[in-house]
Amino acid sequence: MSDDAAPETVEASVGSNGIRAVGAYAPRNRLPASEVEAAWGSVQASGVGEKAVPGADEDALTMAHEAATNALHADGTDASSIGLLAFASTTPPVEEEDVAVRLGSTLGVPETARHESFGGSTRAGTRALATGLDADLGDGELALVVASDCPKGEPAGERDQAAGAGAVAFLVVDDGPASALARGTFVRPSPGTRFRERGSERVDGLGVTSYDRATFTETLAGAVDDLDSGTGDEGAGDGGLDVDAAAVQAPDGAMPYRATGALGVDAEAIQRVATVHDLGDTGAASALLGLARALDDPDVGPVLVAGYGSGAGADAFVVDTTDAVPAALVLERDDERTLSYAEYLRLRDEIVPEPPEGGGAYVSVPSWRRTLPQRHRLVAGRCSECGSLAFPPEGACGDCGSLTAYEDVQLPGTGRIEAATTISQGGAPPEFAQQQQRDGDFDVVVVAFDAPTGDATVSAPAQVTDVDGGSVDVGDDVVATVRRIYTQEGVTRYGFKVRPAGRR
Repeated sequence: MSDDAAPETVEASVGSNGIRAVGAYAPRNRLPASEVEAAWGSVQASGVGEKAVPGADEDALTMAHEAATNALHADGTDASSIGLLAFASTTPPVEEEDVAVRLGSTLGVPETARHESFGGSTRAGTRALATGLDADLGDGELALVVASDCPKGEPAGERDQAAGAGAVAFLVVDDGPASALARGTFVRPSPGTRFRERGSERVDGLGVTSYDRATFTETLAGAVDDLDSGTGDEGAGDGGLDVDAAAVQAPDGAMPYRATGALGVDAEAIQRVATVHDLGDTGAASALLGLARALDDPDVGPVLVAGYGSGAGADAFVVDTTDAVPAALVLERDDERTLSYAEYLRLRDEIVPEPPEGGGAYVSVPSWRRTLPQRHRLVAGRCSECGSLAFPPEGACGDCGSLTAYEDVQLPGTGRIEAATTISQGGAPPEFAQQQQRDGDFDVVVVAFDAPTGDATVSAPAQVTDVDGGSVDVGDDVVATVRRIYTQEGVTRYGFKVRPAGRR
């Protein structure tokens, strides 16, 4: 390592908590490198064969919800026991707001739980994981660590050509089967390697290749050198690290491999769990998605996790397991949708006009807030007189006419389509017109949602997501998820939509 700057190392203790379950998610939309080459004549993003692209109703928060839900399902638990929610993203849907609170609402995290948000650099994901591993958890409490990102750049540049999308979530407990045997951190002041100016959605940089590579390699190497397992093994040393895989931050598909010598691992260890070649640069989720893939592979033993953030700082972990870690990773998908470059630009909102004025579905923010349990978690009401379900739980009972209070009942989110119609161009209400222009026709359905027990159902309207318009029909089984509904007054409303059952 060079001596031309004064480095700073920070000792990091090995947390006592461990990972008990993991979930991950990537959007179904994929842009192949061949489309980029056809549009621009060449591909500047090395090693990215295709990348994941969020749908018109997806963002870092909705992807985080998907990954977290997958982790909870893998664990066979719900969010009621979460004592800490740590959410990391460099691309939250709003520049100033505690998005962790909104995420917690969609999942049903108790309002008394700690909600922590991390951002500012792609290192945010590993900082969130460190917080979860160090958390002081009470009896039966869980920590939920989620990283989700969907960066953008200038369309012609390598940063945008590499920029992908994905999310990962870990359930952390005080005795989880996957724990950090060693941890290290390192910082080296290095401005200009990668940054996003205030008010901009696009990642930029000075483009000094040698400077970028040296900063990336040296900062990550400093974190690995700071590893201390307490057993006398410190850093990579001349013989390298004794790991089966290396989950390394990947701003493109080539940069991680340039750091093999400095990290003490070989190219095969990186490639074994890399996601950048298929998903692109997933920002704060990048290194942690590699860890998720390692935990899902029973043949992978110790894994190096190396997270990097421009500026520059890095974290390193050596994670190993004592038992299998339940995992639900929705990364390679059977329902992938291959985009043309024009479709990609529409989804990015590059060539879509401003939404029209007005909107018949306007709901004030205070009114929307009062109905968050219904919109986020499908909380229905059971009539205390006749036991029938109502959704939303307000007004007189539709069956017996009683005006008595409703008992809260959270629906499981499964159901069957009772009626369906397709919204095409020109037919969408103003608040949904831009969604239709970006993502094409979409279906609106009436769903008979199942009750938690018994044969009862309750009906509610919903948009269909994750399929092309006209792809569903009456009688189809569906499952609910959380997506963007629309944005008015600068505030995005999130709520439930449905997709065909069997897709996660």
